[in-house]
Amino acid sequence: MAARIGVVTFPGSLDDVDAARAVRLAGAEPVALWHKDRTLQGVDAVVLPGGFSYGDYLRCGAIARFAPVMESLVDAARGGLPVLGICNGFQILCESHLLPGALTRNDSLHFVCRDQRLRIENAATAWTSAFQPGQEIVVPLKNGEGSYVADERTLDELEAEGRVVARYLDVNPNGSRRDIAGISNAAGTVVGLMPHPEHAVEPLTGPTTDGLGFFTSVLTRLVGA
Repeated sequence: MAARIGVVTFPGSLDDVDAARAVRLAGAEPVALWHKDRTLQGVDAVVLPGGFSYGDYLRCGAIARFAPVMESLVDAARGGLPVLGICNGFQILCESHLLPGALTRNDSLHFVCRDQRLRIENAATAWTSAFQPGQEIVVPLKNGEGSYVADERTLDELEAEGRVVARYLDVNPNGSRRDIAGISNAAGTVVGLMPHPEHAVEPLTGPTTDGLGFFTSVLTRLVGA
C-alpha cells in the first residue's frame, strides 16, 4: 500500500497541484487537505506548498498559521509526523514555531525567480536522505520574502546541531543569513525550504530532476519507520 502524503491548500496556494504531482511521481499517494479541515485524514506525512496563503496579509504565513488544519498539523508534527514546508510553507512553519527564525523581504526588495544552485548540508533528515552530504543540486527559486533571518544565538545553534539543510551557492538571491536556503527541527522530521523542489521532478519541465529526492526521501523514512 502506497504511503499517503497530504498536501494542504490554503486560499492563495499556487503550488499545491505541483506538490501533489511530485508526491505521485515519487511513488506515494497525494491526499488533498483543505485549510478548513480539522483532521489530517490519517496521512503519513504532509507538504505545505508555496504560494501566497491568505494573500500574504499581515506577514507571509501569519494568517495560515491559524487555519483549522494547522491545529492538527502542529500537534502531529511535534509528535514526529514528517512535514515539508516549501517557500510559503516554510514561512508558515516559522510562524507556527515548528521552526525558528522568520522569512523577511528580499534584500533587493524585488521578487526573484531563477534556477538556483544549492548544496545539501544535512542528508539525514526525513526529506533529504536521498542525497549525499555536500551534494550540489539545481532547483527553481521564486520569492519576494525569502530572506531567512534569526538572531546569532539561533543561527549558531542551527549550525552546531547540523540543522542547516541546504545552502545557496554562487549567489545569495534574497539576503538570507549565512546563505541558508532550508533548515530542520531537531528531530529532522520538519524541514522548511525556500526553493521549489516540486518544480524539478521531471525532464520535460526541468531544469533538472534534482527536486524529486526530497519526496523519495520521506518514502524511505516511512518504510523504515
